[in-house]
Amino acid sequence: MTPTPTSETDWRLRPIVGLLSFAAAISVVGAVFNLPPVTSPGWLTLITITTLICLSSLLKIRIRPRFSINWTDSAILLAAATLPWQWTVTCVALGVTIAKVAQRREAIKSAFAVAKEVLVATTAGLILAPTAVESLTTRSQLDHFPRIEMLALAFVAMILVDELLSVPVIAISAGIPVLRMARDSINRHLLLSMIHFAVALAALVLLLWDSRLLIAVPPLVLSLHFMHMNRLRQEAEREAWQRLARATDALNEVDLDKVLRAAIDTGVNMFRAAWVELDFRMPAEPGEPAVLRQVVGDRTGLLPARSAFAVSEGEPTIVALEGQRDTEDVGELRLYFTRPTVLAEREGFLLQTFAAALATAIRNASAYGLLINVADQHAREATHDPLTGLANRRRLVHEGSAAFEQHPAGGAIALLTLDMVQFKEINDGLGYTAGDTVLVEIGRRMLATAGADAIVARQDGDEFAVLFTALPTPALAMHRSRDILQKVAEEYEVDGVPITLVPRAGLAVAQADGDMTELLRRASLALTEAKRTGQRIVPYSRSLDVTDLDRLELGGQISRAVAASEFTLEFQPIVDLATGEVVSAEALARWHHPDRGNLDPRRFLDAVERSGQLTAFTEAILDQALQAAGSWAAAGHPIPVAVNISPRSLLDRRFPALVKQVLDERGMKSESLVLELTESLTLSSLEIVDQVLAGLGQIGVAIALDDFGTGFSSLSALARVPVRELKIDRSFVTDMDASAEAMAVVRSTVELGRALGLSVVAEGIERVDQRQTLWNLGCGLGQGHLFARPLSQQRFLASLGKGAFGDMIEGRQAPVVRLPRAGEHFGLRRRPRSGNE
Repeated sequence: MTPTPTSETDWRLRPIVGLLSFAAAISVVGAVFNLPPVTSPGWLTLITITTLICLSSLLKIRIRPRFSINWTDSAILLAAATLPWQWTVTCVALGVTIAKVAQRREAIKSAFAVAKEVLVATTAGLILAPTAVESLTTRSQLDHFPRIEMLALAFVAMILVDELLSVPVIAISAGIPVLRMARDSINRHLLLSMIHFAVALAALVLLLWDSRLLIAVPPLVLSLHFMHMNRLRQEAEREAWQRLARATDALNEVDLDKVLRAAIDTGVNMFRAAWVELDFRMPAEPGEPAVLRQVVGDRTGLLPARSAFAVSEGEPTIVALEGQRDTEDVGELRLYFTRPTVLAEREGFLLQTFAAALATAIRNASAYGLLINVADQHAREATHDPLTGLANRRRLVHEGSAAFEQHPAGGAIALLTLDMVQFKEINDGLGYTAGDTVLVEIGRRMLATAGADAIVARQDGDEFAVLFTALPTPALAMHRSRDILQKVAEEYEVDGVPITLVPRAGLAVAQADGDMTELLRRASLALTEAKRTGQRIVPYSRSLDVTDLDRLELGGQISRAVAASEFTLEFQPIVDLATGEVVSAEALARWHHPDRGNLDPRRFLDAVERSGQLTAFTEAILDQALQAAGSWAAAGHPIPVAVNISPRSLLDRRFPALVKQVLDERGMKSESLVLELTESLTLSSLEIVDQVLAGLGQIGVAIALDDFGTGFSSLSALARVPVRELKIDRSFVTDMDASAEAMAVVRSTVELGRALGLSVVAEGIERVDQRQTLWNLGCGLGQGHLFARPLSQQRFLASLGKGAFGDMIEGRQAPVVRLPRAGEHFGLRRRPRSGNE
């Protein structure tokens, strides 16, 4: 590399060079005005020595970018040992000046070189002046050979002066620390200085033996110079290729960051750049564009941005990182120097070779990194749910098995499994995108609530799990599970639609000798029981093992039971709380199982919904209910019958047609049928449900909202759904005397029904005081054991013939406000009330 001085460097060097030139000028003037006389043979000696000095200054070998050697110090020592110091200084000034003019160097460099050599010659001449040879002759004067210690002292002084003068100037010019420059210079010049001293001694022996041999010194010096230059060049070539080999070896890494650090280090240390920029394209996955990346660094390593550097003068040295064959280049490597620099031919070739190796290394490391990323991605996909990012069932089982193997003493392992009631309706009504959004939010909430020591997993669909490990006590599992369920049950909003989910969960605590497979089975049993009973969370117990087998067996018998008409109905009257008169009846399904006897609906309804026989079951129940209503009407008691409908039936667009078909087959009017639906905000938010309800409304079938107050209904939902009746859940009726909250629910429901023109029915009335309280609140209708337990069709008909199911309330005329509705309660014609009613 051939650096050229910048303007800033010139201004910094000019005072130093000027001072040195001034000192050298004083030395030259002093020598010229005190030159001793020269004899005729002496002029030949002076001319020869001056020529020798000029030639030695011209013969320079560059061995490193900032290091070069010449023979000037040998020639100066020879002159100082054979000439008076005045002629030594004069010959050195003249010979070096001629050499620099011939080289056409910059003025500041030429001035510095002449001044330095003059001051070095002055130092040597003054030291050797007392021992200098008076005159050279053709006779041997070896007996007048200067003392070797004086010659060594003079040479050491020359080297020190040379280093003191040149090192700071070169360091400032190159922009590197002075101490570092001095250390490198001494290491490079120590051996060469000893060689130059030996050459000077040999030349001095020849001169003292016969001065005519002085003419042979320049050819000898030339020969030695070219021999030494050739050897140094060979060593430099060998060292350069060794450094290149080490640099390319450093690129044999699969870690891209290590490759980049090696590239920066080579650019700075091998090519002496101030800093290095590297732009390259990283390969991407198929179908994805290549990623552009830039790294910057200096001798300290990788740097965050180029803004950390001052802008260099001149253009950077740029080399392309070529692609293979006809492929696009990988990128380019840019070397920045603190001063404009031109690479030598050999260094340029080394840089090209290094760039080719770097391009290959970047391709290989990038491809390896891409393979690692793909492998990591596949490994993650194998253990994580792609939608929520949670662990999947595979990882849950793996982590659970590992937890059992490393089970800490005194710690407990527990598994919570949960899913969302009627989550399928969200997918069917709002679309799978909305469902996915809700699933992601469920996972986020569970992850934030479960704690760092728990593993949250999505097993399948809307079923999630939380594995607790190393719990201090088993009881803590229930506490943490309730926190998770409470968070999951909070309201969601998707595309402006508010959604409230009802989670059901099962919790199993592992035994000391248990395993993950058994823990999963127990948690699944507990979850199934929670969904069957409607409880929010059910802990595992041994009784669930028998219950689950029983449920599986029942599920397999549903189809046979429907075909064999094993499902029958019992009826409970709905009465006017004021008079006890029957206004309608609720049909309650029973399964007369041939082996198990009469089964309560809680034992088999879940199995029916999961068996795929829901439509057939519903048709059979509707048919029996309408057949009973027809028999009552034929006997003079035209009261409607209410039938509980599964929420899943509202997802079947064919359901309104099924209802109309049964009505037509039994010859019944739509006013004779009431469909009771469980309150659910999730259902009322779905388009398909609205369509089914609208279809039922077109038929004229009345809709009653069962268990009102236990779900998540809103006024907007009630306004959209064609509801004609609200039924207060039995739990509020039971607790209203002892609970202010229950009483508030009952009162608000009655007032809401009055405001919307809806009938209000209180369920679960068992005591007279409850009937009286409800009547006082303005509730007109009720049902419960106070009036009658569920009866068979025949017994219910017989009871209708006996009249009212209860006595008339005394003083009933004040609180009740009759609601205007056609045909009284869903078409039942009532007798006119007397004036005191």
